[in-house]
This record gives sequence, structure tokens and C-alpha cells, in this order.
Amino acid sequence: MTVKDIMRESEEKMKKALEAMQREFSEISTGRANPNMVEGLRVDCYGNPMLLKQLASITAPEARLLLIQPWDASIIPEIEKAISKSNLGIAPVNDSKVIRLSIPQLSKERRQELIKTVKGLAEDGKISLRTIRRDAKEAVDKLEKNKLIPEDEKFRGHDSLQKIMDSYIQKVDQSLSGKEKELTEF
Repeated sequence: MTVKDIMRESEEKMKKALEAMQREFSEISTGRANPNMVEGLRVDCYGNPMLLKQLASITAPEARLLLIQPWDASIIPEIEKAISKSNLGIAPVNDSKVIRLSIPQLSKERRQELIKTVKGLAEDGKISLRTIRRDAKEAVDKLEKNKLIPEDEKFRGHDSLQKIMDSYIQKVDQSLSGKEKELTEF
């Protein structure tokens, strides 16, 4: 493995960590109905945990309403349990064919709670990025220790790694500020 391979692999891992954080951001309610809020919910049905988006059609026909139409109506109780267990804070209403989720207007206190949650998720994302950087740095150091690369290439690798890291930290901060702005808009 070369320094270039380590950088490429690390950047790919950082990209996945950023995408995971952004996916978690999309599941946080901003007071508007968005199918992303529930798509990632795990529903225990047929003996396995499955994603809600694999079990139902999810639409937002109105600004404050989500409509979940399962392909198999017999799993409605399991979907309701998954929604109740989630941190959405929304009570599902079903008419034996579809589940309706009315998205309430967010109170100022709830908005502040959600902003704290989002900041925590962003910090978790940064921790993941730091872990990836540490592992890559150790791999580069190991190459130099085993005399597979010269010392100056090790330092160039460290610099390159830090530049990649800085760009992803900036992307995390941009995502965070965008989500905070969404949450503070009334």
C-alpha cells in the first residue's frame, strides 16, 4: 500500500462519515413534512428489522403531513411501534390502509433541543473524521518505519491528510450551520 492509496481510502471513509451525518440531519424534523424524517426508521417485521422506505410509500401531500402507505397493510402496527419508539415525538394515526403523521409546529424549546441534538451529531461526525485521520496517519508512519517510504514522504502524507481533514471539517460546519438555520426559521 502506498501513501496515495492511504489518502484515497481515508478520503472515501471521510466522505461516507459526512454522508452518514447528513443523513441523520435529514431525519430531524424542522417543522415541515419531509419523507427523509421517517425513511430510515427500522421496523421489526417478518422477523427482521427493515427500513420503512423498503416497506411503504412515503409522501408529503401537505407542508405538515406525511402519508405512509405500506405495501402490506398487516404491518401497520409494527410501523406505528417504530414511529412511537423514534425520537420524532409524533403520534401516528391510521385508517387501516395508511398512516398519517401530522407534523406539529415546533415550539421554541423544541427548536433549541433539536439544535443541541444537531450540534451533537456534528461533533460525532468530527470525531469520526479524526479517527479516520489518526488511522491513516498511523498507516503512513508504519510505511516509514518499515522503510517503505522516506521520511519526507511521510511528512507530505501528513500534510495532505490534514488538508483533506480540514476540507471535511469545513463541510461538517457548513451542514451544521445550514441545519441550524432551517431549525431557527419560523
